[in-house]
Amino acid sequence: MNTSTVTDSRLARRLHRLLDRTRRNYAAGHDRPLGGYLAAMAGFAAYTAAWTTAVRRLGRPLPERPEPWDVALTSVATFRLSRLLSKASVTSPLRAPFTRYVGPQGPAELHEEARPEPGRHTAGELATCPFCMSVWVATTLTAGQLLWPRPTRTAMGTLAALAGADALQLAYSALVTTTEKTSDEQM
Repeated sequence: MNTSTVTDSRLARRLHRLLDRTRRNYAAGHDRPLGGYLAAMAGFAAYTAAWTTAVRRLGRPLPERPEPWDVALTSVATFRLSRLLSKASVTSPLRAPFTRYVGPQGPAELHEEARPEPGRHTAGELATCPFCMSVWVATTLTAGQLLWPRPTRTAMGTLAALAGADALQLAYSALVTTTEKTSDEQM
């Protein structure tokens, strides 16, 4: 056997033991899918690198600094699209391979839990967490603004309008509920 092969094998075993010990010490008796999280981080890094490469190859200039209006529009669009992807009933078929339905959660939203199986748990957490999803969505919208500014801003405007409509629907429902309670108390 080649000396470098033996050295590589020993190094691999040491690294594996170190990673296993780190995982056990971190988890404190809980099942934490650190490998899945590491894979998700690597996937996100590759996704971001792909967008960055596309922007560079097409020679798209980067702005000196983001315009405040673009930051606000991106924030609202990211919020709405992240909730749509991670919580809406209509998008549940996208999450179903990685999640289990638990029940309704708020107006037109679902509560789902990540499947415990390896490989599905991390994807399930990502798919049901609007905060986690927003990192991917914000990156996509930002890249879209650099590569296809007009269609991306149009789509973001639509998402912002949906977020505004949602806020108005919730405000109206709260107003009706308050009015009904007041009417019932006066009787």
